Amino acid sequence: MSGYIPGQGAPSALALAKLELCEACHLLYQRGYVASNDGNLSLRLDDGRFLITPSGVSKGRITPEMLVVCDGEGHVLEGDRHPSSEAPMHWAVYAARPDVGAVVHAHPAAATAFAACRRPLDVPYLTEVVSGLGPIPVAPYALPSTPEVPQSILPFVPGHNGVLLANHGALTWGRDLWSAFDRMEQLEHTAKIYLNIALLGDGVPLTEQQVEAIRGLSERYRTLAAPLKKEESHG
Repeated sequence: MSGYIPGQGAPSALALAKLELCEACHLLYQRGYVASNDGNLSLRLDDGRFLITPSGVSKGRITPEMLVVCDGEGHVLEGDRHPSSEAPMHWAVYAARPDVGAVVHAHPAAATAFAACRRPLDVPYLTEVVSGLGPIPVAPYALPSTPEVPQSILPFVPGHNGVLLANHGALTWGRDLWSAFDRMEQLEHTAKIYLNIALLGDGVPLTEQQVEAIRGLSERYRTLAAPLKKEESHG
C-alpha cells in the first residue's frame, strides 16, 4: 500500500498515514479482534494533529477518505464524518503520554472475556509478557462513549502499555501505530494462553528473581530490535 499514483507525484505524509491506518484496521478485522463496527484506532501526526477512525464503519471496509483529522480536543479539522465516539479515550492517553504515537481499541474475544470477569493479565507466567507487554490491569466499568471511560483508564496509562476495559474490551498504545497494534496482538495471545493455564489449573509463575533477571535484559532486547549501526554492518 504505497499510496503512489502515477502522474500525481509522491504521496503526502497525511496520505501515507491514512493508508497505514487503514492497513492496521483491515488486519484488526481479519484477525477477529473486532466485529461489525467495533473498535477504533488513532495516530498522532507529525504536525500535532490526530488521525482517527470514524463512527459507524467496519474496520474491514474502511477506506482512507473515511478517516478524520482532529485536534487534541476532538474538533474535526478534515473529513466529512464524525470521529469515533470513543475518541476522548484516545485523547486522554495522548495527553498523559507525550511519547505515545498511536492508540488501538478492540474487542478481541479472549481478552474481552478477561475484562468481563474483571481479571487482569498480571501474573508473570511468560517471559515475553515480563520483557515486553508488561502487566495489563482492568479499569473500572465505565459507560461507553461517555467521559467516564477516559477517567477510568487514566490511573493506568502512565505505567502500563495497555488496559482491559471492564465488560467492554481492550486498549493498547505505543510509540507508533505498529507498536500499538503489536501490543493488542500480544495482549490477545497472552489472554488465550492464560485461559489455557486456568483450564489446566496448575500454572507456575516466574519467581521475583527470575522476573528481575528478565527485566534486566530489556535494554539488550531494544538494541537487538533496532537496525544495525553502520560500524556493526558487514556490508
